[in-house]
Amino acid sequence: MLKKYDLIIFDWDGTIIDSQAHIINCMQNAIADTSLPVPQPDEIRHIIGLSLPRAIETLFPDIDAGQVEQVAASYRDHFFADSTQASELFHGAAEVIQDLHAQGYYLAVATGKGRRGLDIALEKTGLQPYFHITRCADETHSKPDPLMLEEILTDLDLDSSRAVMVGDTSYDMDMAHNIKMDSIAVTYGMHDHQVLQDSHPTHFIDSIEQITQIV
Repeated sequence: MLKKYDLIIFDWDGTIIDSQAHIINCMQNAIADTSLPVPQPDEIRHIIGLSLPRAIETLFPDIDAGQVEQVAASYRDHFFADSTQASELFHGAAEVIQDLHAQGYYLAVATGKGRRGLDIALEKTGLQPYFHITRCADETHSKPDPLMLEEILTDLDLDSSRAVMVGDTSYDMDMAHNIKMDSIAVTYGMHDHQVLQDSHPTHFIDSIEQITQIV
């Protein structure tokens, strides 16, 4: 059967890994460490997917660069002190990724995580061998800037029309739109259906297993 896409690009947190509670807890603890007002979970949920500095700047637009780095450093300390929760795969995720790889698709990750965090997660989940390329927010521009997608396409010598972005946030959908790439919005992650709808994804899925019906 002719494939609609050659490359499937996955977001990580909220798409492959159920890390919402862990990220929110670590961010709240990091902010409390710096004596800033601690946001509610919904406020933090909305900024998950951005690079860490940009997420903090979005929560606190009036703080200076030194305070941003202070919060970021504290967040990293909390996150890596106990990252067990961040390694919990959504049901069916490993099987879908292994199956897509076996079918000959190129697979990639485009994430707001830093390189250290993604490498640890890939190793813990055993998924590292299935991804041909990965890009992290501390290596390139933060979503929704499409630079990380451009870099992936360049490395694999593919046009954006032959790729699809799979993610759970408006940042993923907007990033794909900015490079004229199709997108698949998952409804079980960080952003709710209406927020995703406002970014006009090409497709919606309610479980990761449904990807195979689209690609």
